Amino acid sequence: MQQVTQIMANLQEASSSEASRPPAFNTQSMKALEFFDGTQPFKVRSFIQSCQIIFHNDPGNFSQDRKKFLYATSFLIGRSAKWIEPYLSIPTHQAPNYLLKSWTLFGDPDEVRKAEAELDGLRMKKGGHVLLYIANLRSLVSRI
Repeated sequence: MQQVTQIMANLQEASSSEASRPPAFNTQSMKALEFFDGTQPFKVRSFIQSCQIIFHNDPGNFSQDRKKFLYATSFLIGRSAKWIEPYLSIPTHQAPNYLLKSWTLFGDPDEVRKAEAELDGLRMKKGGHVLLYIANLRSLVSRI
């Protein structure tokens, strides 16, 4: 009976100490990337942002550009996978960071011009929310 009491006390102590610690947040528990096929230019920015969130969340696993490159590449399909195929044989000592940046080739070629035009026309609507205006402003500025 004393052993049962001791086990119960240990379980209670363990559960109370776990409750006081913040939950572990790692890549495995995050939403997986959506596959990117390169046919819809407006999705490239979202794909790259999703990659960056995962890389920043787990810097231990993604401490090298090569690891980032290989992880993101595993979610490419269709024409984007065909485009990246020749680069998979690059020696591991060469950083493929330029390839991650070049994925914007699948994006809108007029993205900067369109963002500038939208920025010129951006107005705070009467009765509008300032946070929505600021979010739109920051999004457009990030594209220029």
